[in-house]
Amino acid sequence: MKSNILLFCTLLLALGSCDSLDLNPLSQGSSETWNSNADEIEMSLNGIYKDAFWMTDDDAWTDDQNYRDNLTEITNATLTGQAGFIRTWWLNTYKAISRVNLVISSVDRASGSLTQAQIDRYRAEARYLRACQYSRLLSHFGNIVYTDEPLDIEEALALKQADPQMVLQKIYEDFDFAAAQLPTSSSSSQVKRATAGAALAMKARIALHMGDWATAAQAAKACMDLGKYQLHSDFGDLFLTKTKNSPETIFSLPRSLALNVTLGGRQNYVPRLGGGWGAIYPSWELFCSFLCTDGLPVDESPLFNPHQPFENRDPRCTATIVEFGTPHLGFVYQPHPDSLRVLNLNTNAFVMNNDTRANAQFASFNGMLWKKGVAEDWRQNNWQIEQEKIIIRYADVVLMYAEAKIELNDIDQSVLDAINAVWARAYKVKPSNTAAYPAVTTQSQSELRKIVRIERRMEFAMEGIRYMDIIRWKLAEKVLNLPVYGMLDPNELREKVVKPGLWFFPQVPPVDEDGVSDFGPMYRAGLIKQITVRKFDPSRQYLWPIPTPEVLTSGLAQNPNY
Repeated sequence: MKSNILLFCTLLLALGSCDSLDLNPLSQGSSETWNSNADEIEMSLNGIYKDAFWMTDDDAWTDDQNYRDNLTEITNATLTGQAGFIRTWWLNTYKAISRVNLVISSVDRASGSLTQAQIDRYRAEARYLRACQYSRLLSHFGNIVYTDEPLDIEEALALKQADPQMVLQKIYEDFDFAAAQLPTSSSSSQVKRATAGAALAMKARIALHMGDWATAAQAAKACMDLGKYQLHSDFGDLFLTKTKNSPETIFSLPRSLALNVTLGGRQNYVPRLGGGWGAIYPSWELFCSFLCTDGLPVDESPLFNPHQPFENRDPRCTATIVEFGTPHLGFVYQPHPDSLRVLNLNTNAFVMNNDTRANAQFASFNGMLWKKGVAEDWRQNNWQIEQEKIIIRYADVVLMYAEAKIELNDIDQSVLDAINAVWARAYKVKPSNTAAYPAVTTQSQSELRKIVRIERRMEFAMEGIRYMDIIRWKLAEKVLNLPVYGMLDPNELREKVVKPGLWFFPQVPPVDEDGVSDFGPMYRAGLIKQITVRKFDPSRQYLWPIPTPEVLTSGLAQNPNY
């Protein structure tokens, strides 16, 4: 049988699959009669807000996160068009696009029962959703198929890949239309509908990914000028389940236990004493990227002590990574090989410490654990979590504006103000209080480029942002061709690191101009061990491969060197 994903999506639409307001499937309807009134159109649009249509990048594809000694198809350079997630991304995205195109085409059919305001909003919302979907395809695959019309079988089979710049312009047109027609606030409590601000923010994101600095700066500034968003007062609280409808959140997907829309599979992020496995952990490279409180990297700051590495660091360090010797999920977290027992804060009794590899060989391989967003409620309801899925937030817009202006070499006070606003929030002070945080004052393009890149890494760790950053900065070939390092095995760790008084880091790792830490000297000195080696092929991996079935049966051209 001839396999064609766009054809498959067309056939799905012929079945009239729709979704209800509660994010769960509705009974099937006919595509010839469905979307004939406001309720049906809204149900169809709501279906595009389902989590399955909003795939996000994985920090495991970057130098920010490790999973024991495992690698991914991206980080071991074995990525092919047969990879499961490649086919899922392509299929689900085109499925969403097909549904959106059908909604747009059917608005005219239903126009007799709709007000002009409804017609404008439905078209605008649908075009926003379509632009978001195409943005993800364009930034990851590059050479994609584009259609803005519902297709019959013959039309679907005839489609070929479009010029990426043409696709980008179509995306801009959709976002512009949406920004002009959509309200500035979402009124729905169940589905956080698209807004003008979301359209501008997502336009800035795809423009930044494509290196269109002028458009990115313009769209980000327009979003900021709406005056609808502000930075959440507490960086750590922003990511907790209890935080709903933050003024920083521009576009997100709600989760609900009652509606069976939850975040699962999080036990890998939780310490073993907390009921998890401690298997997915922050990298040492990420840990050392957090600046010291004087604004300097760890190899330049006199404040950095490798034996007390959490001290005098940007507050986002301990908001992101669990500090040794501090309470976490009811226990004191301590990976030290001699800390064989630790305090259970619920019983005030000492228990076996399964978060040190001296007791449990599969505890965190490098001693690090994620803290960002991790809370007691993760362990409730059989690990089904209601944490909001943030697609884009205001800090991203502010830093995109700064970065785009820096790349344009159009550096003025607004650039410094943007960076300082995010930086000051981390310290819980006003940007004007420059004595309380390391405010940025330089106007050097090269220095600001480095600053904003480090700032993005500190700010967005564990949020799926790092992958596209290293792709568009062309840093992936550097950072993903470095080994993954961790602690020595317990006996050797005691002998070579603990007894000489060198715990936790026996040396200060050098940090280069890209903010990349070099653990090679410690490894060559026998003070740490190599866990695995990442690989990245720059001749091909800056784009993903087109799914193999599309190449073999639909005549689409494969991306280079796959």
